[in-house]
Amino acid sequence: MSSFYDHLLEVIKTSPNYVSEDGTLLKNQLYNDATKNNPELIRLIYSDETLRERFFVRVDDIVVFKSMEFGWIINNKQFLPDSYTRFLNHIGLADTEDNPLYKNKDIVLIFPHKDCILEGGQTSEEQRRTERFYNVILSPKEKDVLLAPKAFTKATKYFPGGSEAVTTFDKKSNMLIKGNNLLALYSLKKVYEGEIKLVYIDVPYNTGNDSFQYNDRFNHSTWLTFMKNRLEVARKLLSKDGTIAISVDNYELGYLLVLLDEIFGKENRKNIITVRRASATGSKVINPGVVNVVEYVVIYSRDTTYWKPNRVFAAKDFDFRYNTYIKNYEEGYEHWEFEPLLEAFAHSLGCKKTNLKKRCGEQYDTLLNHFVLNNASRIVQFVSLDDNQISSAAAELKKMSKENPNKIYYLERPGKKDYYLIDGHLILFAEDRMTEIDGVRTFSQPLTDIWDDVLPNDLHNEGGVSFRKGKKPEKLMSRLVELCTNEGDIVLDFFAGSGTTGAVCHKMKRQYILCEQLDYIETTTRQRLINVIDGEGRGISKQSQWTGGGSLLYFELASFNQKYVDLINEASTDEDLISIYDSLKDNLFNNAQLDLSKLYEGKRFFSELSFDEKADALLNHLLEMNVIYVNKSEVDDPDMGLSERDRQFTKSFYGE
Repeated sequence: MSSFYDHLLEVIKTSPNYVSEDGTLLKNQLYNDATKNNPELIRLIYSDETLRERFFVRVDDIVVFKSMEFGWIINNKQFLPDSYTRFLNHIGLADTEDNPLYKNKDIVLIFPHKDCILEGGQTSEEQRRTERFYNVILSPKEKDVLLAPKAFTKATKYFPGGSEAVTTFDKKSNMLIKGNNLLALYSLKKVYEGEIKLVYIDVPYNTGNDSFQYNDRFNHSTWLTFMKNRLEVARKLLSKDGTIAISVDNYELGYLLVLLDEIFGKENRKNIITVRRASATGSKVINPGVVNVVEYVVIYSRDTTYWKPNRVFAAKDFDFRYNTYIKNYEEGYEHWEFEPLLEAFAHSLGCKKTNLKKRCGEQYDTLLNHFVLNNASRIVQFVSLDDNQISSAAAELKKMSKENPNKIYYLERPGKKDYYLIDGHLILFAEDRMTEIDGVRTFSQPLTDIWDDVLPNDLHNEGGVSFRKGKKPEKLMSRLVELCTNEGDIVLDFFAGSGTTGAVCHKMKRQYILCEQLDYIETTTRQRLINVIDGEGRGISKQSQWTGGGSLLYFELASFNQKYVDLINEASTDEDLISIYDSLKDNLFNNAQLDLSKLYEGKRFFSELSFDEKADALLNHLLEMNVIYVNKSEVDDPDMGLSERDRQFTKSFYGE
């Protein structure tokens, strides 16, 4: 090999462009010319047969210079023993062109179907559809039709004690939309682009046990495609100061973060919150290894420049550093006298300090906490003041208080907490560390990224509805709403599930838009929101002082083929199904590739099938489920079967 390097060096030095006056090879110049495909260098290398075979490749009638390989060679120590290697002194991952990954700012998550649109049209948890992937390059017309704004039907307004059909749309309405969430998002985009303050979603976790089972063969990449399509349009819906918060488990967290970094930008990643969802008890402890009891909430901003979340506090146990009690607080600070907190507690119970535990029994902690809460304005602790971190006035006051240790000094600080000092120490009051949380005044601390106080206790009763896959606690959702929004802001959840997001927003005076495509929306999601309107008292109702009121606008994406689904489900005879088959077989919205001989062995014609086989063929094979909704542009087409009420509401929604 060394002879090759010697030969290469000999050829290069024949050019004065790469040799100094003392005969030293100008390696940097050589490398730069190679990366820039300098014509003179290419001619020089190509002129030598040995180098031509090594550094050029022929593609049909075109000869290509392998500049990256040439650059690698000249940076190799075997070429110039006194030079550094291609990686200098670093070891690391490289791309296919041998560029270190840490220098590449365009690293993205690549997966099958990434350039496709996945409709994700599953309508029930039991349904297992074969999903169609719309390639944005090969199927632009189909994609445009799929994502075009849709028409709506069954618009109904719910209010305390009743409901009514509506034909006009109020943009300030709370909304629950039934239908495919991707198509609903693109319809919402026409009206709400750039106006949503918070997007929250509790995503399908893709564990194989939840409702996301769209495609077994490409399950993981399908999940990524499914999420990417929806996150891209969700970003467009967010306001510039908006936030997206996503609940996810450990199975998809890593991939979701890379996907969000790509869509929202890594600079907009704000928090990865660890949420304790269970205890290490029961069936969980039989699993091998570490018991998993947490989930995560990932938070990204739309634009970090404008992102201004609210300051939120979480409850904290009693801080025992506040261990001193002001006996005569009402007399003014100049006359204050102090005693230990437990002495004051004992006096309040009419006993001695040494008898407190006996006097209180199992209620000791409860009674002490009650005493502290009721007397927080006179319970204090003493802390040192750092001279380097206080004003000159405070420093002078500190000096004076040390010279007169029995006297209390006061310093007014406009816009800030006033100072009280004794013996050079600052007096801190327990009440200044307290905040009202969930309707209770308690010790608090700024919210951290570990939430272990939102366990799903009594969760099955929240909302007055059952939900097989479980629900998110209202306390968890209320914290996110408080963190990211203010009254009147719009919150969007396009995996509405049991409706927790809507219930919390309704009680906290935020406008909300919910989307749900699975069939429990009418029996669970909508019913829960009706319960809220009627004043249900569970969840955060007490701390929100919720007693009922407000309204909900419910409507559905208008479907075309759905009428055939209904007819098939209502059919009772073979003749009914044959009649539907005759209507469908020449329909634009059917599956023209249906081959009965491949579906039902020995039966080549529809009439040969049993009743159940006929229904299966119509529902799952002939009826095209991927072309099921009516586009807004077809709202006046009589073949679409929309009522006058539906047409009026659809036009009102889009401002026509």
